[in-house]
Amino acid sequence: MAQSNDGPEAGGAPPGPANGPSPGRSPRRVVALVTGASSGIGEAAARRLAREKLDAMVLVARREGRLRELAASLPVPTTYVAVDLTDEGAPERIRAHVEEHHGSLTLLVNNAGASWRSTFADGGWENVRRTMAINFDAVVRLTEGLLPLLRDSAPSAIVNVASTASRVARAGAGAYSASKYALAGWSDSLHLEEHANGVHVGLVLPGFIATEGFPATELRERRLTRWIVSTPDTAAEAIVEAGLGRRPERYVPRGYGLIALTRMVSPALVRRIQRGGAVSVLTTATHPDLGEEARRP
Repeated sequence: MAQSNDGPEAGGAPPGPANGPSPGRSPRRVVALVTGASSGIGEAAARRLAREKLDAMVLVARREGRLRELAASLPVPTTYVAVDLTDEGAPERIRAHVEEHHGSLTLLVNNAGASWRSTFADGGWENVRRTMAINFDAVVRLTEGLLPLLRDSAPSAIVNVASTASRVARAGAGAYSASKYALAGWSDSLHLEEHANGVHVGLVLPGFIATEGFPATELRERRLTRWIVSTPDTAAEAIVEAGLGRRPERYVPRGYGLIALTRMVSPALVRRIQRGGAVSVLTTATHPDLGEEARRP
């Protein structure tokens, strides 16, 4: 279902001309699209982007009620598409919506994702498959569908929300790390390919972020570890920097970049530390079915 904060209730007529391309306006319209926008980092990113000089915004997630409420609360003309990004026709539906109601796209924020904790021996290929389907395959498919619009609107940008898990993997999160490693590597390549077309590709790598899908309760309750848990608002600021600010890469918090650097310089040291008992305090529970994303490093 697609709808607008300026239009009637869901299920009624489509959004009015106020949300579509206006003949009297400048052809350079700034339109942002955020996936996984019904909660957590995606919702925070939408609210943060709404404070920028945008002409319009598109919200994408599964939960229509949440999207409707968020769209109505934003100070910019906002439409939404309630869809599961793993559905076969999702990219085509979203592109058709953007073309019909906005006519252009300046910023694509690929944020939606999920994680299911499991060792490979227990979860096997099925856990890898379902994790890759939402965290990597859906991102690639949506980007493919929207890339022509981004090229036409250049200078434009894509922000892919990966994770520190795309630099340092942990036991029990192999499928999640694999999906985010793939996303980070593909993002670097896509940047090189699209730079000449005026499409910037930025990467945001959150560490532990407390969201509905990933409450990080265990970490926040311990004095020793609560400092490593950040907020969706901090991640949203990084998304703005990587997108509108055209930064190549941002860790959230910034200090997590040191972990990735240590992994590159001394992988044997990092493996020894990870095998030690101290790392067990970083074990957390995720609830991917509660939110649009279950973010963890």
